[in-house]
Amino acid sequence: MNSKKNILLMFAIVFLQGFVFYGPIATLYRESRGISLSQIFIIESISWLLMLLLEVPWGWVADHFGYKKTLLLANGLFFISKIVFFKAHAFSGFLLERILLSFVFAGLSGCDVALLHGSTAEDERGRVFSQYSAIGTAGFLVASVLSTLMISSPLDAATVDRTGFYTIIPYALAFLLTFFLNEVPIEEDTERPKLLQSVGKALRNPGVLGLVIAVSLCREIYQSITVFLNQAQYIRSGIDIRWFGLLLVLMQVGKLLAVKAHKVGEVLGARKAIMSMLVLMTASTVLLYATNSPILSILGILLISISMAIMEPLAMVIENKAIANIDRATVLSVYAMLGEVLAAAVNPIIGKAADVSLGVALLFCAGMGVAAILIFGFSNRTLRLSVPEKTEQRL
Repeated sequence: MNSKKNILLMFAIVFLQGFVFYGPIATLYRESRGISLSQIFIIESISWLLMLLLEVPWGWVADHFGYKKTLLLANGLFFISKIVFFKAHAFSGFLLERILLSFVFAGLSGCDVALLHGSTAEDERGRVFSQYSAIGTAGFLVASVLSTLMISSPLDAATVDRTGFYTIIPYALAFLLTFFLNEVPIEEDTERPKLLQSVGKALRNPGVLGLVIAVSLCREIYQSITVFLNQAQYIRSGIDIRWFGLLLVLMQVGKLLAVKAHKVGEVLGARKAIMSMLVLMTASTVLLYATNSPILSILGILLISISMAIMEPLAMVIENKAIANIDRATVLSVYAMLGEVLAAAVNPIIGKAADVSLGVALLFCAGMGVAAILIFGFSNRTLRLSVPEKTEQRL
């Protein structure tokens, strides 16, 4: 099936959901409203644990009741969560926002990819997944540029209010666009697998499990450094807060390389490309630990953004190629659930490490990168796909 309408609508939705105007000051925003860095990571862990409980049931609901209905509910909650974030002034408010986001991300996880998968011809999926990832980054890039007009130095309450309020509007538009999606017909089989059968299928491919764990560890490195620790690294390097918005723009430009991720897969093969990005991300984290140079700090964070941007679409295609059944959203949700287990486990550790010092937090992140390299290296040889290896190499 090739539904250009669905693809364009999903591109528009993810573009609008990239408009997070408080992005350049995300950590400072929260701290200005009464929570500490360690509390931020505690909230993240609670959110991941809740997502862990919701992930597979949401995927099962999507496979049985339709991807469009699931996306409507998830995007509606996404819109509400931004209102809650704007109104939050203490730990409880930000915790409520993350609880809502747990429902959102569990609902979107696997479902958006499954709808795109069902709306795209097989030979176009690598390109569409890469574009989908890059367009979300492009939205965040535009918001980062615009946020430079809203941020003042030193940070004041008016700046915080502006960035929070204006983020609500694009999320409302994204929710409205979801109503115009066409439902993707779900393949019929003689008997639809039960939930536990789908979970069993997902767990019987150790190669994909190793890939999921390795990429999930790197996703936490990326999230921790580019969202929370980057601002501390910039301050440590003597960079003024007024430049934070433009630096975030630079990072998003790097992430736009995701649109060419399938080309990297064609040149190196998907597996070698992913391993290369794992190594690059780990080396960049070590660089951040070792330097207080503004230029090297910016370079290190940029390389981490580029590595994740290239790695994630390639991993997404491999995961989908390993699924040859009708319960695609459920199986993808199982894989996402494993990532959430890791996120819930490591976030409090990163938060506590950050309370000790920025350097300790970065060193822990570098250790996670080494673990990801080893796990992917050992599991790569057991990776089983539902398509020939030659096809997997030519994404």
